[in-house]
Amino acid sequence: MRIITGLFKGAKLKTLKGDNVRPTLDRVKESVFSILENLFKVSDFEAIENKKVLDLFAGTGNLGLESLSRGADSITFVDKSTSSLNILKDNIESLKVRDHCQVVKSDAIKFIDNSADNFDLIFLDPPYNQGFVKNALNKIDKKEILNINGIIVIEHSRHEEIDFVLEKLIVFRQERYGEVIVSFLMLKNNEITK
Repeated sequence: MRIITGLFKGAKLKTLKGDNVRPTLDRVKESVFSILENLFKVSDFEAIENKKVLDLFAGTGNLGLESLSRGADSITFVDKSTSSLNILKDNIESLKVRDHCQVVKSDAIKFIDNSADNFDLIFLDPPYNQGFVKNALNKIDKKEILNINGIIVIEHSRHEEIDFVLEKLIVFRQERYGEVIVSFLMLKNNEITK
């Protein structure tokens, strides 16, 4: 696992080993960030720079650290796994970006419930097919932690469709990579074009 571009381009990131670990593939990550760069260019924001990012189900920090490399201002990483968070902290230290990162050991749903912050970009990469996508999106929808012109990016199984109704959020783009779908959501009154 590595940082694809930006300030830390080429930096290797530590990851967990094992069958339960599913880091975002480089080709998927590269595609996601390319899409984000284009989306933010046509909104009121200028790319990833200066964004406040939330990385839910952060694991070892792959997506959040890529955002930081591309100019994000701050990243809040949330995960409940001690082993993942220990490696995430090592990755943060190796990049020397501790001042831009907050690491929270918490269940993602509880974090959303208790959050007093709002974010410009929210990543969700939960374990597949366990209902986390629906639960997290319903909480984000009710709690209103996404800023105007903000984007939510969810990596999920093609078997876990986002076919439920949300009051304030809408899926405006989906990309499929084999068995994986990446869904992009925004507030319903947003003007971002596809």
